[in-house]
Amino acid sequence: MEYKVKDLGDIAGVTAKTIRYYDKIGILKASKVNSLGHRIYCEDEVDRLQQILLYRELDVYLDVTKEIITSSTFDSMAALKEHKENLIKKRDRLDLLISTVENTIALKEGSISISDEERFKGFKKNIIEDKKDMYGEEAREMYGKKSVSTAKEKVMSIQGAKYDRPISLETEIKTTLAEAFKSADPSSELAQKAADLHRQWIASYWGKYTKKAHADLARMYPKDERFKEYYDNKQVGTAAFLRDAILIYTGFDE
Repeated sequence: MEYKVKDLGDIAGVTAKTIRYYDKIGILKASKVNSLGHRIYCEDEVDRLQQILLYRELDVYLDVTKEIITSSTFDSMAALKEHKENLIKKRDRLDLLISTVENTIALKEGSISISDEERFKGFKKNIIEDKKDMYGEEAREMYGKKSVSTAKEKVMSIQGAKYDRPISLETEIKTTLAEAFKSADPSSELAQKAADLHRQWIASYWGKYTKKAHADLARMYPKDERFKEYYDNKQVGTAAFLRDAILIYTGFDE
């Protein structure tokens, strides 16, 4: 089958403007242009668009998706299998959150009784999965399986108001870091405040905090695409700036 821009957008559930934008940035180029100047998309482009939308569904940034699917080593079949695994995980997490909400509704209606800990179970499970996706095997290699298991247990044991603290810290770090970045001085008071907030944040999850582990983690930030994407989302260079601030904070900046 061959499709014009609007036709492809219709079958994929996206706008023609989106298709044109994907073409413009080079992530979804038309197979050919007909005599009337219309872009024509064929089976290969249909496959690629599906890949793009699957990555979007999994909250992968578009520039990262482009880097992945335009790579000479990209394997579409392997990617589809990975999508399936990730979507199943996402479904399971959503099912847990739905169950949590249903139980809370039932609690409010007086039909069941659940503990405060159970009311936060779905959220804490998501925190663990998010951190596992970001840190992967690096955490196990750097801190050992026992430390990672301890951190997981610590998250799952958080109750009530204590659950809000790591979440608010994460937001405060980003806000403080954004302001500190403007000075371009990782030793500034604001940058060091961001480093201290970061210490408090990771200490919420780690079983034991050490300056060396903190410094080792910070060194990964500019090197690992996951960390760079997380911190450089608003301002390129933020991951490296945070690394430098933490190395000064921990005394490992030499």
